[in-house]
Amino acid sequence: MPNNIPVFTISLDFELYWGIFDKVPLSERKQYFQNTRRVIPEMLAIFEQQQVQVTWATVGMLFAKDWTDWTTAIPALRPSYHNDHLSAYRLKEEFGRDCSLNNFFFAPELVEQIKQTIYQEMATHTFAHYYCQEAGQTLDQFRQDLQAAQGIAARQGMRLESLVFPRNQYNEQYLSVCREEGIKTVRSNPSDWFWKQTVEDKLSKRIFRTGDAYLPLGKRTSFPLSSLKLKEGLPLAIPASRFLRPVNGKRDILNKLRLQRILSEMTVAAKRKECYHLWWHPHNFGSFPERSMADLRIIIEHYKKLQEQYGMQSMSMRGIYEYLTT
Repeated sequence: MPNNIPVFTISLDFELYWGIFDKVPLSERKQYFQNTRRVIPEMLAIFEQQQVQVTWATVGMLFAKDWTDWTTAIPALRPSYHNDHLSAYRLKEEFGRDCSLNNFFFAPELVEQIKQTIYQEMATHTFAHYYCQEAGQTLDQFRQDLQAAQGIAARQGMRLESLVFPRNQYNEQYLSVCREEGIKTVRSNPSDWFWKQTVEDKLSKRIFRTGDAYLPLGKRTSFPLSSLKLKEGLPLAIPASRFLRPVNGKRDILNKLRLQRILSEMTVAAKRKECYHLWWHPHNFGSFPERSMADLRIIIEHYKKLQEQYGMQSMSMRGIYEYLTT
């Protein structure tokens, strides 16, 4: 086992409208996703300039050029959720006739830009934003979803080796299939009780998850790399530390609290030679893109200071796997 070193990890859930179609009407979020598409190149520029490794867990459908291309990539088996509203496949019937909406569903040029940017890892958020704990879907359907994700990525010369479960529906029973389909590492949830069984998402859990972003309600968020266990036939599970919550447009004190919490947790991780794993969705920057990017710059600048002071290293999820297996 290599020595414990301080590590800063970022993983992003890149989804566009596929990530919230079952919760919010598209008509309410058009400017939001236009802003998202605009800030992604800005994020990439910062990551490249500051030599920050980032894992982009990307919904496979975003790789498609349009609905016709999408049709050629979908698997034969699709999730048979008891709740039909959860299936991404129903969106073609609703939106497939209006080409002006394609930018909310497809982003092959952004996928290519991520691929071409140094230090970035292209990973998967499943092909169809697949919910691994929802009633009705099966293991075989999940396997075909991953095969579709790998297939559409292969067309652009990519092999996906890391995975983030949509809605953080981490399912241990599905890990062996992940490994069989080429996935070497997955993001797991924090060990706090309010991160267990996110599919149930009870009010008490949401309150504690939100509150913990501002005040210390849960356990310490960073962890030594030596605590990560490599198990035969399974991907390496790398816990998340903190969700970078969106900017609050009304309460600036909350914005300051959440940012200060992240910076202080990063410092603790650096001093203890532990890993700090920050994550968010690029679309979380959609409502207040300038303020969100300003916060990101502060976070990256703080990482650079910790790198200078304590030798903190930037690693993608795949980078952590490679560090532990070499």
